Amino acid sequence: MKSVIQDGYLRRLGMWDAVMIVIGGVIGSGIFRTPASVAKLTGSGLEQLALWLLGGGLTLAGVLCYAELGARRPQVGGTYIYLREAFGRLPAFLFGWTMALINYPGSIAAVAATFADYFCSAAGLPHLWSRPIAVGAIAFLVGINLGGIRAGAWVQSLFTVLKLGAVSLVVVAGLILARGHWGLALAVDTAHPVNSMAVVGALLPVLFAYGGFHYLNDLAGEVKAPQQTLPRALTIGMLTVVVCYLLANFAYLAGLGHAGLATSTAPAADTLRSLLGPHGGDWIAWGIACSTFGYCNIAIAGGARVIQTMGADGVFFRATGRLEGASRVPRIALVALGAWAIVLTLSGSFDRLLDYTTVGEWLAHAFGIATLFWYRRQFPDQPSPYRVPLYPLLPLLFVGVVLSVILATAWHSPGDAGMSLLIIALGIPVYFLWLRRAGTEA
Repeated sequence: MKSVIQDGYLRRLGMWDAVMIVIGGVIGSGIFRTPASVAKLTGSGLEQLALWLLGGGLTLAGVLCYAELGARRPQVGGTYIYLREAFGRLPAFLFGWTMALINYPGSIAAVAATFADYFCSAAGLPHLWSRPIAVGAIAFLVGINLGGIRAGAWVQSLFTVLKLGAVSLVVVAGLILARGHWGLALAVDTAHPVNSMAVVGALLPVLFAYGGFHYLNDLAGEVKAPQQTLPRALTIGMLTVVVCYLLANFAYLAGLGHAGLATSTAPAADTLRSLLGPHGGDWIAWGIACSTFGYCNIAIAGGARVIQTMGADGVFFRATGRLEGASRVPRIALVALGAWAIVLTLSGSFDRLLDYTTVGEWLAHAFGIATLFWYRRQFPDQPSPYRVPLYPLLPLLFVGVVLSVILATAWHSPGDAGMSLLIIALGIPVYFLWLRRAGTEA
């Protein structure tokens, strides 16, 4: 199919690419570690699986809302575009400011560091090589994406398939270890009695593990037949993730038991070692390295498109808004994002910065979904190839859950929540300075 130009970008991503982007944007390193944190806050395997199913269902509600938003506005920039049209340029800028300055580069730096740690472990390299390898991984992926979206999509597909292979390996290992006694996976764990509030708190890490589904919307301007492809890819991709997460958790519970999972610091490695011996840890280390490497790739590609959109709007450096070459690539935005991520990697400050922006990121998700009400009211007769089912129940459910997550996060970590709001507020004077510099009005 011949590529079509819209807003300067080439539509070159097909259905397979889009599904791989959704899966690769959600599955990083969380499913290999987070289940142990959740097990500490639950009292049985049944509660554990119920929480992951609930988290998946809630996230799927948000994904279906993003599917309609993407079908209505199939442009590069995703949430930034929705906020700009529905609520104005200032809220959109505050989202972009937080994501471009901290969240995207901080996520890239954090996951690149995780990739480097597991790569060194699997390859038998000393830990002091970790930081140079993380920097090299970021630079390599920026270089790949400078060649165009097809090159980045090829890398994404390859490493998404590899990470699905790693999840499958964990699932098979856990089921073999269970030796048919799968009912034990659902048993009550008398060694870890918990109260109902602890179980509610366990939903927080589950929802965080399901995050990252928005990257396809960031790239919507490069998707072929977006009105049909975006809803299908988001739904197929997210359902695949939910199934993978449920199977992985069941495998951990079947292989280690709830008590073993709750006390594990590396459940995937422990499961593989129980079956394959010491070399099992090396196998899963390679799997996690592949998974995190693929996540870095999609975060670089998606983040650069948001920065390019802001630059084209005149609320960021104008140079970052340019598209270059026959492939229409935001090269300056890619290099700027990669360079800042490398700075954060070398400084080692990314973990705290990500803690500070958690509230801001989830606020952006809530307001992003809320724009759906504006689109429905503002354009009641606009034809849409996809409409979220059970409207307005699903968007209200997602916004309500996200706001509850934000309140719970603020309650448990008031300092981080306060810093997040401060970072967002600091964007207000910066916004007006950009407008003054560009000679435009708010």
